[in-house]
Amino acid sequence: MAVSRFMLPLLLLAFLSSSFTTLTKSAENPDAVVGTWLNGTKKGHIQIYKQGSKYFGKLVFLTEPNDPATGKPKVDSKNPDAKLRSRALLNLNLMNDFVFDGDSQWEDGKIYNPEDGKTYSCYMKLNNPNTLTVRGYVGIKMLGKSQTWTRIK
Repeated sequence: MAVSRFMLPLLLLAFLSSSFTTLTKSAENPDAVVGTWLNGTKKGHIQIYKQGSKYFGKLVFLTEPNDPATGKPKVDSKNPDAKLRSRALLNLNLMNDFVFDGDSQWEDGKIYNPEDGKTYSCYMKLNNPNTLTVRGYVGIKMLGKSQTWTRIK
């Protein structure tokens, strides 16, 4: 009988603990990533927004919006598609098709890097309300690079 008295509180504690964890995860806000973020290079602001059930990000600010050589707005000059090289970088969608996966994570997205003209698989993880880890990769997540972004608003 002494064993069951000892076990009952432990079982109750385990049950309450797992219930709290489930409640916390189900209460996560999929839209917590929506807002404007300072990217890891500190050169641009990315506005993450929701469209339908997916999340996207566009470049809304550059510290140097104009090309120093021409004095004109910077364009997507490294794009592999020659027809797209004249499009402006400002307001360009750089992030596409992210899906909220729970645990403060958005998966299955793509991120375009205008500095090299390449598109990478990408996921985002919200570390806290004002810090976002963005990881672009090729093939597997281990083959990639992460940046820490800071929320502006």
